[in-house]
Amino acid sequence: MAGHSKWANIKHRKGAQDAKRGKIFTKLIKEVTVAARMGGADLESNARLRLAVDKAKQANMPKDNIDRGIKKGTGDLDGVIYEEDIFEGYGPGGVAIIVEFMTDNRVRTVADVRHAFNKHGGSLGVSGSVAFMFDRKGQIIFTNDNDFETIFEAALEAGAEDVKEEDGLIEVVTDPTEFEVVKNSLEEQGLTSESAEVTMIPQNLNPVAGKQAESLMKMIDVLEDNDDVQNVYTNFDISDEEMERIMG
Repeated sequence: MAGHSKWANIKHRKGAQDAKRGKIFTKLIKEVTVAARMGGADLESNARLRLAVDKAKQANMPKDNIDRGIKKGTGDLDGVIYEEDIFEGYGPGGVAIIVEFMTDNRVRTVADVRHAFNKHGGSLGVSGSVAFMFDRKGQIIFTNDNDFETIFEAALEAGAEDVKEEDGLIEVVTDPTEFEVVKNSLEEQGLTSESAEVTMIPQNLNPVAGKQAESLMKMIDVLEDNDDVQNVYTNFDISDEEMERIMG
């Protein structure tokens, strides 16, 4: 799930991932395999694979698993061929949702995702129906116990597009092509982020609360629990208090 940078929502995502580490490994190894198939096994020349391997390492995936995923992608080991694509649609309260998936059985995945939308008050749309509401950006998040001015100066010097502080967080936004440069530069200066990824950032947020917020979070949980779903992006805005209530 990636909506925006409210801390309660990030905590929800981290908690959900920790509870489903086996599924997270499945999704990460798919990305490693597809990245290797698309661009080869050389990390220096394959930026997508570098990012996939970085994410796998951050999740404490064993090196042997990563190596096998790369070899399956390059054909050195037998492996499944995955198709990747996106679904677009709306959730409760008119929240825009993008679902990125990788699958070896498109019919199964379409049926599962459609069921998740329909069961929880959403509806799938056609290609392009919500993607225009998002921008693909690099996003690096720091908690505000870091010094804003230090991150601000270091990030902009490294080539970041924007740095802002709100909701108890410091958010660094980059062009996707500059993400690694900015991330590595900040790390070299001893600045440790809470999360760092290339993501889809909504241009505007859609507030939801009450039953609509509950249904939306149930839908997102079902989608993220699906092994074929890699990422779920939304433009919801749920208050910290409301999120804490939903999370129980």
